[in-house]
Amino acid sequence: MEYLKVIAFTHHHIDLKSLGKLVICDESLDNRLKNLQAELPVSEIFYIGTCNRVEFVFLTKEKTDKEFVTKFLTVLDMGLPPEFMERFLDNVTVYENEEAFNHLLRTSCSLESLVVGEKEILAQIRKAYENCRDAGFTGDYMRMIMDRVVKTAKEVYTHTNISKNPVSVVSLAYRKLKELNMCGNSRVLIIGAGETNQNIAKYLNKHKYSNFSIFNRTLSKAETLAEELNGKAYSLAELENFTEGFDVIITCTGATETIIDEALYAKLLNGDTGKKVIVDLAIPNDVAPAVIHNNPIHYIEVESLKEVARKNIQERYNELVHAEDIINTNIAEFFTVLKQRRIELAMQEVPRKIKEIKNTALNGVFADEISQMDEASREVLERVMNYMEKKCISVPMIMAKEILVKES
Repeated sequence: MEYLKVIAFTHHHIDLKSLGKLVICDESLDNRLKNLQAELPVSEIFYIGTCNRVEFVFLTKEKTDKEFVTKFLTVLDMGLPPEFMERFLDNVTVYENEEAFNHLLRTSCSLESLVVGEKEILAQIRKAYENCRDAGFTGDYMRMIMDRVVKTAKEVYTHTNISKNPVSVVSLAYRKLKELNMCGNSRVLIIGAGETNQNIAKYLNKHKYSNFSIFNRTLSKAETLAEELNGKAYSLAELENFTEGFDVIITCTGATETIIDEALYAKLLNGDTGKKVIVDLAIPNDVAPAVIHNNPIHYIEVESLKEVARKNIQERYNELVHAEDIINTNIAEFFTVLKQRRIELAMQEVPRKIKEIKNTALNGVFADEISQMDEASREVLERVMNYMEKKCISVPMIMAKEILVKES
């Protein structure tokens, strides 16, 4: 554990726009890491790059002080202007040894994420490691580290409630919609083609909803979203003339005034008296209060969802103690696993040595005596020697591991 190091640049200390300057594209990653291993005593390394963090996990005997980190970034040749280099150096976080392992576990369990409990980070770390492993940048030690990282994260996500309750407004809105048990061919009218509506539309599309009409001020954006959803695109100006009816309205625009007033809503209903669903994720709301008060509507709006999100976030933070207990247990267990592996590596020459001794005995020291034996006797001797060979290999290994466990 003494050589494990992490150099981390994260959302905790650096704004996300600046963080983007440190992201390494896939095409240049291999060459940059090769240069790094050629110039610095780094035996194994992998790189993690997400929208919230850029981290380098590696093994080195060197002390990772500011001088080392400066040389590290210089060799990577990130093309950073001097003022950015200084800013990153002032806001870097360096973890060493057990602290580095603890950080890696906490990160994989999303305890260090912008949104605690988001499972995506584990998949991102695994992919980052596998890419570098396949390119030959990691070896046996990092394999053991990652095996324990994955094991720990799975235990945290399974045995705590840290990721159980959604905390994004979009996921909460979709959950509310799902509770209404709408059929797959429900007519969904989407007003606004920005990121929020794009995200909730992906949820709906994934779960087989198929009848979409998209309205947006810029028609090309509506067309792009409509193409993804296999729906129809309209400019926002066409909304008041829409007569095809709807079951659900999802709206989120940047308008400062309401988009849907009573007159427009009546036109959209086109005589339909059934109860409708409106998901209004705009701030301020796109739907006039009178529409909600004077019509039969399931109304889902952003402020109520934000309150649920705040409660869910607090519940997730309450689970941190349980998650950290699991992490601490895995760190303790890993020290024993690490010692066992060291014994395995130290004793990996034992099987070859014992085979050499057996062959010398059979073909050299006792060759004459064996040649005078009948075939049946030689077969028995061969079986005895093979049995002894296996025991001479396995027994010392087992005894060493048992001693290690008792000491632990």
